[in-house]
Amino acid sequence: MMKAVTFDLWDTLVHDDSDEPKRRAMNLRSKYEERRHLLWEAIQRHHAIDKDLLWRAYDVADAAFNAVWHDQHVTWPIRQRLNIILNGLKIDLPEDELAKVIHGHERMEVEIPPDMIEGVGEALEKLAKKYKLAIASDAIVTPGSALRELLEGYGLKQYFSAFAFSDEVGRSKPDRAMFAYAADQLGVEINEMVHIGDREHNDIKGPHALGMKAVLFTAARDRGSDRTTADAVCRGFAELPEILDRLAV
Repeated sequence: MMKAVTFDLWDTLVHDDSDEPKRRAMNLRSKYEERRHLLWEAIQRHHAIDKDLLWRAYDVADAAFNAVWHDQHVTWPIRQRLNIILNGLKIDLPEDELAKVIHGHERMEVEIPPDMIEGVGEALEKLAKKYKLAIASDAIVTPGSALRELLEGYGLKQYFSAFAFSDEVGRSKPDRAMFAYAADQLGVEINEMVHIGDREHNDIKGPHALGMKAVLFTAARDRGSDRTTADAVCRGFAELPEILDRLAV
């Protein structure tokens, strides 16, 4: 019996990178550039460093992060990622300087929030009357504490009874710990949940391996609906309640 629904966040509830046009309109750097600039600016106050060298070091750390995220199901927090860069460059930063850089990274998507996906509020309001709802999302840059704040700002946080963010769980999707963390908070069994998300590896194959059903969500980005193993494909929130009703039978 299906008792609960877990949702990915990025490109499922929120359009990832839809904040970039807002940044351009405000004459701000892209997030990619601003993150690197924040670190470079802090280092420059204490050490001379070639800007291109720092950019390359940051790119290498990002590549390592992505490999660990995909293969080992862990999302390093920003402090760890920045320390990897600094250690590789043999540079020390005073703690107050490092804390400012971390803060700048973690608050970027809260201060200029991306857009919600059309129809999400109406769908969640309807679904919350039938199912327990939870977030199961990897925290790539913005930590769970700030993602809760983001959801609060959208008026969506009220619909969720549980939150499994990878920086708080210590593992990331598709690891069992992420879904078990949500199930424990909701008071249900893992196989009594269905998961909604946009990535085959994280959001479809992971839940399937745990006996869950899974829906590929493509309203923001279609990452391969023509070859998915999902139990259903959802192309917009207007379709989701009916899809879940079919899966619940």
